[in-house]
Amino acid sequence: MKLKQKPEDFQVSESWRFDEDPRGRHFVYLMDKQKLSTFEAVDRICARFKIPKAAVSYCGLKDKQGRTTQLVALEGRQVELQDPDLRLKPLGRARAPLSAENTTSNRFAVTVRDLSEEDVARLTASIAEVRRLGVVNYFDSQRFGSLKHGQGFIVKDLMRGDFEVALRNVLARPSDLDRSGDAKVKGFWKEHWGEWGKRNPYPGAERYEAVVKWLRAHPKDFRGAVLRTEPRWRGLQVFAYQSWLWNEGVKQYLKDVVGMQHLVAILYQAGSLLFPQELDGAQARLLRDRTFPLLAPATAFADPRVERAALSVLEREDMKLSDLTVPETPEIHFEPEERPLVVFPGRLAVGEAKRDELNRGRLRVNVAFTLPPGAYATLVVKRLFHWTLEPRRGKRGAPAPAAPPPPAPSAPAEPRGFLAKQRAEKAARQARRQAAVKGTRRS
Repeated sequence: MKLKQKPEDFQVSESWRFDEDPRGRHFVYLMDKQKLSTFEAVDRICARFKIPKAAVSYCGLKDKQGRTTQLVALEGRQVELQDPDLRLKPLGRARAPLSAENTTSNRFAVTVRDLSEEDVARLTASIAEVRRLGVVNYFDSQRFGSLKHGQGFIVKDLMRGDFEVALRNVLARPSDLDRSGDAKVKGFWKEHWGEWGKRNPYPGAERYEAVVKWLRAHPKDFRGAVLRTEPRWRGLQVFAYQSWLWNEGVKQYLKDVVGMQHLVAILYQAGSLLFPQELDGAQARLLRDRTFPLLAPATAFADPRVERAALSVLEREDMKLSDLTVPETPEIHFEPEERPLVVFPGRLAVGEAKRDELNRGRLRVNVAFTLPPGAYATLVVKRLFHWTLEPRRGKRGAPAPAAPPPPAPSAPAEPRGFLAKQRAEKAARQARRQAAVKGTRRS
């Protein structure tokens, strides 16, 4: 299965509402973008019309890979923009800025490619499962871009008080996968870390100008520099880690309530996700119309099974709820929130299989459905074709053995990937505990 081979393969239309006010300060537009993230589109609008980012509001974040439409509002400013990949259509004015509450649902039209005849034959039964059981409301790979680019969870650096490490991840760690100018900007600061008087010559360096300007005046105040990043971006770093904790907690809850024998696994950016294939009546009641918490120090639990599952993930991280804070930095904080455990795609329709013009000898199908705000269309599609994304199996269904580790480097290498960082952090924690025990024995 392949997704998003062409921009038009993944189309999203936002259903919205806002209270129109002819004298409102916020000019509302329908933004039509292609191959741009919401952040990138907003950055272009702000740069083109010299608008501060704080004056721009929108309902949510839409995928970069595809063509999407969504609302955006500009405070106190009318503009006209008709670029090939970014267009604005005026809709009216509003008294208040936009927020997630302005989105009612999203309609998706997805072309699924590189399918075999067997894949298409299995689809009917899979559609019936999704209609009957819904789809577990996980956060998908798009939420974890920092893992893909080898940065890990930046908020974990902040929680440890390692503001310089966090800032290096933001400003001076170019991704091996990034072919944009941003990689050159970060490569420059990686080479010239601490030389804040230097001028970064690459286009896009202005994106980090507030951070660098602060460091020129306060070379050792990395906490202050972090606070010069865009507030919505900082919030996204917190939410990324909360999202991973949510995914892992829900997986444990499903293991406890449903049982591993009734679950199927699929691979994604941060590991694997589990989905039920069959449920009895009692199990279905434990999932349908339930929520699971995004963790924060103020999280309260009403269900002991949910509490056990959620806290088991924090235990693996050697944390408690109270550890979900950034020291002396109330500007970056975790907020408790409940998220629906399961979503049911609305108006789910699948078209007739056709020859795939991009993948020789293969088939493609079109899938369309609606989802509430915050749910991931890619997960619906992955659940429909779950067998194409299952972890590789060895003999008799056992997990395939891992490849032998590469020869050890002559000097310790900095861990780049998410799993490598997790292993390094766990080893460091064990070393600290052992050292503490030895110190106690000596005393």
